[in-house]
Amino acid sequence: MNSTIFLDSDGVINEDNEYVYKREDFKFLPNVTEALLKLQSHYLLFVITNQSGIGRGYHSENDFIKLNEFMIQELKNQGVIIQETYYCPHATNHDCECRKPKTKLLERAAKEFSINLKNSWVVGDKMSDIEMGKNAGCKTALIKSRFVEFIQTQKFDSLYEAAEYILSYNALLRCRELLKAVNLKNRKL
Repeated sequence: MNSTIFLDSDGVINEDNEYVYKREDFKFLPNVTEALLKLQSHYLLFVITNQSGIGRGYHSENDFIKLNEFMIQELKNQGVIIQETYYCPHATNHDCECRKPKTKLLERAAKEFSINLKNSWVVGDKMSDIEMGKNAGCKTALIKSRFVEFIQTQKFDSLYEAAEYILSYNALLRCRELLKAVNLKNRKL
């Protein structure tokens, strides 16, 4: 089974300028490509995003799809492969099953790509991202943003900083597993 990083887009990959749907308004955050390349060496990468601007009528679903294709292609040009983008097009007041913090989109990705959610991470800049990850049994990393300013939990300044933490965390787990294996072997001797 695959291990995965599920990324929110606005505020994690690109600047969150509220309801961005035009290329000229889209800007990657600093060091995003470098962070994604590091993560990609150990994980499959996916985007899961709430796009309530569609449901509110601020822009069309086609506008979002075009912008997402642009983002995916720009990342691909730098060597980053996003496996798939899953999105909820509904407004916040719509009682759907796909809007974060609900887990429908994570579960769909897990089924379609044979993903082990327990060995996967959700990286986001809102508590709905983190709640979705926790609800699905994923590990989580919260990026600092205006949405979580007063929440008392560990936050990362950027996706790059979160990537460093995730990779260090996994290296520590591998060391623990090796030590455990060595201890078991020594007991048998």
